[in-house]
Amino acid sequence: MELSQLRMLKTVCDTGSIARAAEVLHCVPSNITARLKSLERELGTPLFFREGRGLRVSPAGKVFLEYATKILSLTEEARRAVAPTGAPHGPLRIGAIESSATGRLPQLLAKYHAKYPQVSLELSTGTWAQLLDDIQHHRLDGAIVAVDMERPGLKRAVMYREDLVLIASESHGPLRSAADLRGKAIFMWPTGCPYRLALEQWLLHHEQTQPIISIASYGAIVGCVSAGAGVSLVPRGIYEQYRQGAGWTGYEFPELMGIDNLFYWHENAGLHPAREAFLAMLQTEFEG
Repeated sequence: MELSQLRMLKTVCDTGSIARAAEVLHCVPSNITARLKSLERELGTPLFFREGRGLRVSPAGKVFLEYATKILSLTEEARRAVAPTGAPHGPLRIGAIESSATGRLPQLLAKYHAKYPQVSLELSTGTWAQLLDDIQHHRLDGAIVAVDMERPGLKRAVMYREDLVLIASESHGPLRSAADLRGKAIFMWPTGCPYRLALEQWLLHHEQTQPIISIASYGAIVGCVSAGAGVSLVPRGIYEQYRQGAGWTGYEFPELMGIDNLFYWHENAGLHPAREAFLAMLQTEFEG
């Protein structure tokens, strides 16, 4: 069993095909096929089911992939530990909920790349549950989510607080209370979003029980509000990002309190100068 085989396995699983994995790894598909078949023979079990020209990861393959991911992560950690310089370099896999990735991170990412050009930064978005799971299984080096909770093996630190802004087209007239939302379409991220939960609790407190339309895209939500189709509750970062020329008005209510956004990382990830530099830049950027 060789590390190169483990990298091939993980890349095939990540990309979904041997052809795409070959492009990422800069080798020919036949080489990957041969090396994976050799690995399967060594393990004595199939890692993939061949279905025509496609592949599907077998149950044994899913189990082995978890171990392969941990081994590759430890290998990268060992490489960092003996690097001749402590300067951040190499891969850095960061995750973020979309509101953070869209409303808070673009300028910081540009600064980070300019300061640490030797770091190969990858940013992915997802739900808070998915991102924390990816950290626990070493698929991400860190992530920003809007949930403060204990997770086995994870550390966390508050980065900033997102104030909440209710946005509505100017054609709707002023919104002074929860009752003013009666009869209006409400667009929010699907169930599980902490900002949606804040709105649902506010409406429930004021005995407003109208349905909420789920849209998993702030761009689409803002587009619907701008078109006069309804209202939404968004974090201030999104409000500031889209407010220019949007054709809507923002309203703030004391009962709709801000929500902390936190950076999570794995406590057993070891020395990781690139991640530590990213966390330090986050703290500097949003302090106070």
